[in-house]
Amino acid sequence: MAFEKVTEIIKESAAFTQLTDLAAEKLGGKVLFATDDFFAEKENLIAATRGVFIADKYTDRGKWMDGWESRRKRTQGHDWAVIQLATSGKIKGFDIDTHFFLGNHPPHASIEAINIAQADQIVDWDALPWQEILLKSHLDAGSQNFYASQSNEIFTHVRLHIYPDGGVARLRVYGEVFKNWDRISNEETIDLAAAINGGQAIACNDMFFSAMENLIMPNRGANMGDGWETKRNRIPNNKDWVILKLAHKGTVERIVVDTCHFKGNYPDSCSIEACVAEHDALQGANWQILLPQQKLSADHEHEFVKELNSANPITHLRMNIFPDGGISRLRIFGKISK
Repeated sequence: MAFEKVTEIIKESAAFTQLTDLAAEKLGGKVLFATDDFFAEKENLIAATRGVFIADKYTDRGKWMDGWESRRKRTQGHDWAVIQLATSGKIKGFDIDTHFFLGNHPPHASIEAINIAQADQIVDWDALPWQEILLKSHLDAGSQNFYASQSNEIFTHVRLHIYPDGGVARLRVYGEVFKNWDRISNEETIDLAAAINGGQAIACNDMFFSAMENLIMPNRGANMGDGWETKRNRIPNNKDWVILKLAHKGTVERIVVDTCHFKGNYPDSCSIEACVAEHDALQGANWQILLPQQKLSADHEHEFVKELNSANPITHLRMNIFPDGGISRLRIFGKISK
């Protein structure tokens, strides 16, 4: 069966939800076009948070909704929106989230995809050779609707169809970043951990206040919620940790640990370990100290070069923070090892 509905009950076991949201606005995704966004703007589809509901908030067009919502269709046809992915990639699954859309959600949706180099001059989206990667599927109201795709092709854009009209709060397009490493010289310095290059946050012991994936997003953090923050820990000598998989095996030359916006809750110090592993199952990995424990300060970019221990190629790293707190961004600059 090409497409499989994944219920909310087994969300944690759906592997694609652990992958990168290729459409995310914060990663660089864009909503290029919608047939109708009369009640709520198309750009909301790829916003960072799941969405909110404000009971008494209205606009001159009707109830304010945190999502994309078209007007009630009184003619033939249906509505659709085109999203440019932040980076090309292999799409593995979707979350079509109708959060807070209860009497106004679309009963069905489908998704098409395409790989095109330039979308700036496109006038007729219907004329493109779209490939259907999610068949017309049922949507529940006020729910995250998870669907897995078995497509192995590389795409740059998706088109969300809703039947016939209504509102969708968010669209998540989970997949694997594609980067043509043949075009990257082994003398070029890049951020080996950046999500836009294919880096992933794969595990941590705690992300009570904000998600580990924020560590490798572009730009500096927008606010204190746009980082990785653990809860307060009263256990003596505690350390919290997060593991990143680099986009490509490489040698590290410079590390930036940014505590932007974290003022009364930044970690006292941090250290970074590294290893080489063929797979993400890291039991028994030979972790080596890459950055010995360093003191941190509030709301500051900390740059480490001379403090680094090793010039050997690595594939994974583990950042430890002592005893707890928040880090906004982690940059791992280096050269790939081909």
